[in-house]
This record gives sequence, structure tokens and C-alpha cells, in this order.
Amino acid sequence: MLKAFVPKEVEPGETRLAATPETVTRLMKAGLGLCVEAGAGQFAGISDEDFIQAGATVVASAAEGFAGAQLVMKLHPPTPDEIQRLEPGTVLVSHLFPHTNLARVESLRQGKVSTLAMELIPRITRAQKMDALSSQANIAGYKAVIMAADHLPKLFPMLMTAAGTIHPAHVVVLGAGVAGLQAIATAKRLGAVVEVSDVRPAVKEQVESLGGKFIEVPTDEAAEDEGGYAKEQSEEFLQRQRALVRERIIEADVVISTAAIPGKKAPMLVPEDMVRDMRAGSVIVDLAVETGGNCELSEVGKVVQKHGVTIVGMTNVPGLVAVHATEMYARNVFNLLNDMLKDGELAIDREDAVIQGALVTHEGEVLHASTREAMQAQSGA
Repeated sequence: MLKAFVPKEVEPGETRLAATPETVTRLMKAGLGLCVEAGAGQFAGISDEDFIQAGATVVASAAEGFAGAQLVMKLHPPTPDEIQRLEPGTVLVSHLFPHTNLARVESLRQGKVSTLAMELIPRITRAQKMDALSSQANIAGYKAVIMAADHLPKLFPMLMTAAGTIHPAHVVVLGAGVAGLQAIATAKRLGAVVEVSDVRPAVKEQVESLGGKFIEVPTDEAAEDEGGYAKEQSEEFLQRQRALVRERIIEADVVISTAAIPGKKAPMLVPEDMVRDMRAGSVIVDLAVETGGNCELSEVGKVVQKHGVTIVGMTNVPGLVAVHATEMYARNVFNLLNDMLKDGELAIDREDAVIQGALVTHEGEVLHASTREAMQAQSGA
């Protein structure tokens, strides 16, 4: 029986993990033997006893779990210490972000570990159930609006009262990807008026179907790549976008910024002069803060006040909703593995489109093309 291990996440402040009792039970039915490190689920509302009742073995330490494991399921990229514990031939399923972790990729290659990076799952119909970036962004978009409502010294909905009418909050969402669309839906449910800016004209219909008003910026460029992600735009386009969006932002009560470009610094959409002109008491929630931020004044991991505006730069926003974030990520991992399991063994089919997209290292090679090119460029420098 293939031995699979779910370690406790060691990233500071992390509350999520890669399995739940539900997915443990389903993976065991598919032929795996599961062990989980003690305390791994404590911040996601899952006790060791919950895992035991699901059929897993709970081990006292990571060292015990890694020993003999043929499959390791994680959320964050492995630490150097964890990589050293992975035995040759082990299959690792986790986020990896290889372009910013080239040294770790090289260690995984040397250790002959087969690494499937969850963030590289391709955006094809069959892989939607495995798309961890989307599942976690969905949660982040929801939570961003809740955080904004908590910091805003106003109510979101319009209220007709005996003391007079309270006008609805005006929310501007920057970026209509998964997080942005969920932010639109959540803000509308709370009763706000919502306007949305995105470089991709194709998202206008989705925005309007959720009740948002799309702020259109004319462009002749293709605004998204083949995977459906936003592409980096020219400075000329960004200037036009800022000019058009500026008047909306300075009148807004809340700005939710979600604009991100995979593998690149987040675009600067809200410079300091724009913040200075916003209404006192308004709120910016910058979901792109970990990749440079959409707001010039955002501070990583902090809530700050600048020019009378509250700027929320909290990191790991999905981790603030640990129960459901874990449920969704664990199902993403299960769906990937379930498609690979054949008679209790993991079949790495390199002709499969999902495997082709996500497989970074395998049998001592770096198979992910852009990562391999980055490593070759680095070694030649």
C-alpha cells in the first residue's frame, strides 16, 4: 500500500493544511495508507481524533511521517529541511512557485523527487476541480469585502429609516479575476453599489451578471494570456486606466484591489496622490500586497492609516477562513490524486495535459520548461 503523509505546515501563521477527514477517507478507499502529523489540523478545526476516526494514522513528528513516505501532500513549498527528508522517488504535491524557488527546485531534482505544483495546474475544463489558485482566491475575495466592511465607518446597504435615508456604500473593485468576481458578489449581497476595473474587456459580461458596473478602458492589445490570466500591460495603457479609474476611486468608500500577474510584480494602480484625494474614512483592501501591491502605500501584513484612509495589507487572507479554505484546498489535492491513482498506485502520465502543466521535477530532471530556462539562465550568469 502506498504510504502518504500530510505534515503540519511550518510557515509562520499558516492555518491551513492539505487534507481533511473527508479527503483522507476517500484517498484510503482509493488504496492509499494515510498518516498525518499530530496537530496538523488544529487551526482548521480538525483534531487528531477526527483524522484517526477517518482512518488515518497520526504520527508524533514530521520525521516519523516523512520516513518511508512515497507521497507527501502539503500546501506551502517544502522547506530545505523537508526536502532533505524526502526520499528518492517520492511524489510531492504542494505549491512550489518555482521561479522564486530555483534553489529548492534544484534540490528536488537532485533528490529525484517528482513534484506536482498546485499553482501550475492548467486552466482547462477538466482541471477546474483541481484549481487551487481559484479556490483560494474565491475565499480571499469574500474575506476582503468583510474586512473592508469591518474597517469602514459606514454601513454597506441603503437603509430607509425614520431618521432619514442612509445611502449605500460605493465599492470599486480592481481586477475581475476569481477574487474580484467574488468580491463583487459579496459587496452586492451586502447592499453596496459596485464598479469594476479590469484590463480584459472580455470580463465585462461576468461583471455585469453579478450586478457590477464595468469601467471600460479602450485597448488594442490582447489583455489576457492563453490560460485566461491577465497579461502585463503597457505603461501607456496603465496611465489611461489610472486616469479613468481615478475619478471613481476618489469618490469611493471602499477599494478592493485584486490585480495580479502570475510570476510578475503586481501592477501599481493606486499611487499615493490618489490615496491623498480619497475621502477620509475610506478603506483600501490590497489583496496583491504580497507581490508588490496595487496600492503604493500598502504595507505587508499590516493595517495602516495614510492620509485618512485605512489600508489593509493582510497576508494569507484565505488562511483567515481556515476551515473552508482547507476544505477546498484538500479537495483540489484529492481531485488531482484521484485522477492519477490506478489500483492503489500513482501513475504519472506525462502525456496528460494536467500532469504536463504541473510536473516540475521528475526522475532527476526539471521538466517545467520556463523553470528549466530560468535555471539555465541563472547558472550561465
